[in-house]
Amino acid sequence: MPADDARERTELSDLVRTRMAELGLSYRRLEEICVDPEAVAGDQAVEPLWRRGTLENLAKGRRIKPPDFPMLRALAAGLQVTLRQVQEAAGAQFLGIDTVWSPDGRTRVLIEGFRDMDPEDQAKVLALMESRRRLRRD
Repeated sequence: MPADDARERTELSDLVRTRMAELGLSYRRLEEICVDPEAVAGDQAVEPLWRRGTLENLAKGRRIKPPDFPMLRALAAGLQVTLRQVQEAAGAQFLGIDTVWSPDGRTRVLIEGFRDMDPEDQAKVLALMESRRRLRRD
């Protein structure tokens, strides 16, 4: 999927808007609590990794620079969701990578443009996942 198409996706933006509404957070408050939980606080206070304006731009679907891994951890902490949820949403929105889970939830693949595949090709991906899962089980 070309980079331009990936920018049209809104998975991370949607997650931010939804969680902010559910938690009753303002952009300012979300900024304050978006701290990387793995950051080490020495003599200085650990700073939030997101700024209010960037969060607002993201939530409103405006273009932002793709976040790095510490920023994803900080956003997951601020939104009170798993890192996996934030990673999957960011991968979809910024890279066009879809995370596809097997029906039993035990196997996942990261695949570019899965949602744009026709149903026959999607079924082939799922069948390949199932065959791989069975091979690992045996």
